[in-house]
Amino acid sequence: QVQLVESGGGLVQAGGSLRLSCAASGSIFNINAMGWYRQAPGKQRESVARITSGGSTNYADSVKGRFTISRDNAKNTVYLQMSSLKPEDTASYYCAAAREARLCPTCVDYWGKGTLVTVSS
Repeated sequence: QVQLVESGGGLVQAGGSLRLSCAASGSIFNINAMGWYRQAPGKQRESVARITSGGSTNYADSVKGRFTISRDNAKNTVYLQMSSLKPEDTASYYCAAAREARLCPTCVDYWGKGTLVTVSS
């Protein structure tokens, strides 16, 4: 079993920055892809960014150029640096991990409990 614990959420003004962290523990030896999903009130959960154990990354079009995902394999931690935040980025952000390289919704094996990001206008 793998546990994922997010941190770093909070309230920020539009145009500001936040960094989310996700620390993984447990049986992490078989984890490949890690990344972030988000869910705004009344909306479906959507993929934000993904990074594989080899460092390949993917981003949602809505965050390209503003968000950067990174991974410290020695610390078993993945980060999401969010810049130029917009009110529409307001959501609960969930860390996700999978045993395969993909991080599609049905590919995710483990979820964190989420951290709330609120961007005020």
